[in-house]
Amino acid sequence: MADKSDPKLIGFFCRWCTYQAADLAGTSRLQYPPHLVPIRVMCTGRIDP
Repeated sequence: MADKSDPKLIGFFCRWCTYQAADLAGTSRLQYPPHLVPIRVMCTGRIDP
C-alpha cells in the first residue's frame, strides 16, 4: 500500500493515444505507479485548465 506521504497523481488520458498505451501496458503486465489515477477523456485538447 502506498505511503500517505506519496502524492496522488491524476492523469488525463486521451482515449485515442495515452489510454490505449496504458491499456497495452496492462495487458503486457507492465506496472505504473499505484498512486496514479487515470481519467479517460475523449481528447486531451478539449481540457481547459
